[in-house]
Amino acid sequence: MSLRLLWILWIITRFRLDTLIPLERLPWWLRVVFVLSPLRVFPVGRRSRGERLRLAMEALGPIFVKFGQMLSTRRDLFPEDIADELRRLQDQVPPFPGDAAAALVEEELEMTLTEAFAEFDAQPLASASVAQVHAARLHSGADVVVKIIRPGIERVMRQDMALLYRVARLLQMIPEARRLRPVEVVSDYEATLFDELDLRKEAANTSQLRRNFKDSPLLYVPTIHWPLTHRRVMVQERIRGVPVADIVGLKAQGTDLKRLAERGVEIFFTQVFRDNFFHADMHPGNIFVSHETPGDPQYIAIDCGIVGSLTREDQDYLARNLLAFFHQDYYEVAVLHIESGWVGEGTRANEFASAIRAVCEPILEKPLKDISFGQVLLGLFQTARRFNMEVQPQLVLLQKTLLNIEGLGRQLYPDLDLWSTAKPYIERWMKERAGPRGLWDSLRRQAPELTRQLPELPVLAHQALGRAESDYRLRREQNEAIQTIRKQLGHTARGTRRIRVGLLLLALALAWQPLMTWASGQPWPVLAAAALGVLLLAWH
Repeated sequence: MSLRLLWILWIITRFRLDTLIPLERLPWWLRVVFVLSPLRVFPVGRRSRGERLRLAMEALGPIFVKFGQMLSTRRDLFPEDIADELRRLQDQVPPFPGDAAAALVEEELEMTLTEAFAEFDAQPLASASVAQVHAARLHSGADVVVKIIRPGIERVMRQDMALLYRVARLLQMIPEARRLRPVEVVSDYEATLFDELDLRKEAANTSQLRRNFKDSPLLYVPTIHWPLTHRRVMVQERIRGVPVADIVGLKAQGTDLKRLAERGVEIFFTQVFRDNFFHADMHPGNIFVSHETPGDPQYIAIDCGIVGSLTREDQDYLARNLLAFFHQDYYEVAVLHIESGWVGEGTRANEFASAIRAVCEPILEKPLKDISFGQVLLGLFQTARRFNMEVQPQLVLLQKTLLNIEGLGRQLYPDLDLWSTAKPYIERWMKERAGPRGLWDSLRRQAPELTRQLPELPVLAHQALGRAESDYRLRREQNEAIQTIRKQLGHTARGTRRIRVGLLLLALALAWQPLMTWASGQPWPVLAAAALGVLLLAWH
């Protein structure tokens, strides 16, 4: 652990990441620390600040690379030079050698490359933080890609997660940070991150997403070749399309960018609400656009290693909140937060609603290019601090995906109005969920269980009545026992007082002569206090 921490500090020093911090925004004492820091001994060099940040993240490993991938979708939050460099983290991470990849494939499949493939390209097509992809051809003639986990990556990831846990526990000691539940957030991130190390899970996610969008004009998902898919190796259909971030290429083939951006929003809400199964790693390196029908564009999704889902309660809560935001009903938003337990029951709904209105009102009815969800989330967190609102770990993936969607929308069609695009979909989903169709679907889902329990209903009803009668009889017996105990305690208390009075009188009789001698020499206040004490002792 200490060696890994020293390595991180060395990387920060080597690439002079301190120069990325605007010193004028820091407190004076922290500026002094940076000015006197030994970092100043190392020259900045000729590399740009964006290149130094990218190289540092690559050197630090997969967890930091993934963080950079998330930041790369938020071009509105960074200068152009930094955003361009972070974009290279999406699929241009330095690869590991081709002979190491071939050896790992043969070890995992327990066969030679010539037995598994008709052709295998040792030069990778793309290299990411956790795995890299090679082109190949099956003996059937089908073109495929082979995804291979980086050798030794699990050990490095566990070291980095241990550091993140240590930081999270330190944050847990700060009252303002405690409401963010940092340990739980890191725990959820750990689970999703390590799921990526088992490519069988990614293959299963890919198959599920493909079934959800079978024959859909919105999204195409490649087929998995299961016989050659194992824990560290996955083989799937090779797709050909234009990267979604290649705006020049999309325009060259005549893609309707407005429709493409609107379909991205529709795909997101379809995954979250219709299927309750959403692709949670939608950075531009994982999204392509089909060459076919550019006027009616279709997305292509790969890399389903991280997916998310919500409970039915979370779905309802999210939809009702979104609709309340769309209708600018901030009081309803406040009430939903209080009912869900996200804020304390003692929170006054009107005060919370007023605070939310001050943050959210400026962003509604504006095009996407004029809206920054990053700034909105920052404002909401600042508001939440006043009301002790807690961040829910189960929604962290959803928030991350929504930020990715915003980043894609900004690149494709900045004038997209996210609210008018999403509002009809949410309203339609809520109507289907709460209307006759939703009731019928719920009954249909529960019909097998109801059919099984129906013959048992008379017996269950008789047992319930029996338990109710037994509970009533037990409560009556308990009440009678309590009354008896109270009477006995009363008798005991009165008997105790009689014994105390008798003992006191006996003591007075035995000590009468000395007591009278003592009393004759005392003033009357002392005698009154002594008499009061005797009465209290006798009473208790």
